[in-house]
Order: sequence, then structure tokens, then C-alpha cells
Amino acid sequence: MRSTIRYSISVLVFSMMYAPLMAQQTNTSATKGLKDYYKDYFTMGVAVSPRALHADEAELVVQQFGSMTPENAMKMGPIHPHENVYSWKDADSILAFAKRNHLKLRGHTLCWHNQAPRWLFTDSATAKLVTKEVLLARLKDHITTVVSKYKGEVYAWDVVNEAVSDNKEEYLRNSLWYQICGDEFIYKAFQWAHEADPNALLFYNDYNEINPVKREKIIRLVKSLQEKGIPINGIGLQGHWAINEPTADQLEQTLKDFSQLKLILQITELDISVYPKEHNARERKPEDVDTSFSLAKEAQQMAEYKTCFEKFRKYKQFITGITFWNISDRSSWLDNFPVRGRKDYPLLFDKYFQPKKAYWEVVKFQ
Repeated sequence: MRSTIRYSISVLVFSMMYAPLMAQQTNTSATKGLKDYYKDYFTMGVAVSPRALHADEAELVVQQFGSMTPENAMKMGPIHPHENVYSWKDADSILAFAKRNHLKLRGHTLCWHNQAPRWLFTDSATAKLVTKEVLLARLKDHITTVVSKYKGEVYAWDVVNEAVSDNKEEYLRNSLWYQICGDEFIYKAFQWAHEADPNALLFYNDYNEINPVKREKIIRLVKSLQEKGIPINGIGLQGHWAINEPTADQLEQTLKDFSQLKLILQITELDISVYPKEHNARERKPEDVDTSFSLAKEAQQMAEYKTCFEKFRKYKQFITGITFWNISDRSSWLDNFPVRGRKDYPLLFDKYFQPKKAYWEVVKFQ
């Protein structure tokens, strides 16, 4: 009986202290979304799957965001699995959702070393690698077909993804694209995308952009495109960050350096892991057992999101879009990277689709 009374008193005290704030936030989230708070700054977007848009997450997408990016449905492997076969179903379903709900659509991605089907690089008769001429012809067919199909519907494309090497001793990644074609595949990809849809915005997209060595190489690549007269409109900074990076100074320098290119900037794949940043997959360690979203992790994530959006707002002259990579903490690619099965909480909405404290740090500037 006494425990029941104590519990009732505790609930009453909690309600008196926090109910007004919770009511205010619930009411706010029901009437305003990220897209509304940031309407005078940049388009707020999110990466989605067809499955999510047929589930209870769909309402949150419409409420909060003004743009969508297909997480996987427009990548080379899923959309072009065999040489003479295109699979449009998933991409078309995402486009249909965008049109019904008046959301902009970003295309991701036309050329990437990962999730590229093996047939692109292989001669079916000999099983050997194809020649440069064959691979470029296949790339042209892919880009022309995909971009033409979605001409006027997809407003921007990540044309080439992650072509710059993480190796300090290399400039461009030693992918099969590079081994067979040299750097020509990059220039041709942008050229063919522009020919297929002259009005689409064309982006080079990459990660680890806060690293000064890699950032210099990305800038070098973009400048080479500009000097050759290759059509490029923007740079996609993925933004796969964590509670320990970037620092305010790192992000400031990153945005400053890229803004000097006078191109559009977009943060294309934003999430902030609650674990210190790691760049490579690894096996589970004993310390990975604790996957709770602790108060300490919550506080660090709030501070990091606050810092990032303060810098984004400062550079609103150049930044036109922020896209989160996944919708809520219910499911994130970081649940399986760098440690498979280690639950992460990198987004602004919890697994019940409620705004986290970090959300309010992001929007309370107004």
C-alpha cells in the first residue's frame, strides 16, 4: 500500500514538473516540423526505403521533411541488376509518395564503386574485366536511362559517389572504375547526366570530409571538373559523424573551405552516432555490450547536433539542403556498422518516432 502511495505521489510530482513542457513539445511537433523551422534556411530531407513509406514512419516523413532520398532503391545494383534489366518498382514507389505529398526527391547515386553489379565490369564470355570502351558505354547507358526516366521528377543527383581515396598516399580510390577507366569515368558521368536532364542539379558526394587531407583531395577533384568545363552544381558532404567529431573548429574550416568553390553545398547523409567515431568495420569487443542510450550519450549527442546546426545556419548562403540518413532510431545502418548488432541512436527521433532532446536543440534557435 505504501509503495502504491509513493508511486502515485511520484507520478503526480513528475506530471506537475514536466507536463507543461511535454504538452508544449507534443503540440509543437504536431503542428510544425523540421521543414517549417528551417523554411528560411534550407530544405530538410530524409533517406527512405519503400517499406518505411508503407509503414507508420510515413506520417513522420510528411510531417517533418520537405525532401527525400532513396536510401538504396536508385543505386546501381538495385535499379540495374542485369545488363538488359532495370528494376524500377522500388524507385517508382518512392517517387509516387514524393509526388502525392509534395516532397522534393534527390537521386542517389549514379556511379559508385559499392553496390555496383559485377556484370558492369565483366565480359560474360570470358569472365575477364571489360575494356575501358565497354565499361564507359555501359556507364553511359545506365546514366542516360535512369536520369531520362526521372527527368523533371528528381531535382538533384549524386552523380559520382566516394571516388576519392581514404589512403593518404592515393588521390583517387583504386576501384574497378578507376583501374579500367582512369579518372575519365568521373568526367563522363557528369557529362552524360547533364545531357539526360540539363535542369537537374549534379553533385559529387563523399564522406570523411572533415579530414583536411581528404578534404583537399575532394576540392582538387571538384576544381578539375570546373577547369574542364564539366557540369557540376554542388558538393554533397555526407555528414556521418559522432559524439566526438566534428569539433566546432573542424566543421567551421570544412564549410569555409568548400564554400570557396562557389558551388551549392548539401549535407546529404547526416547522422550522429552515440559512440566515438570509427571508420572501419570490426568485431565486437567486451565494451560493446552496453548499448543503452545513457544520459551521458544523450548529452553529448545534443551538444554535437547543436554545434552542427549552428554552423549550418551560419553558412546558409551556401547550404541548400540537410538530409538525415534514416528516419528514426528504430532502424539505422549504424546498428550494424562498425559493429554488427550494436544498437545505435543517431537520429533526432526515438524508436517511437518522438522528438529526442537533440531535436529541440536543433530547432530552438527561433
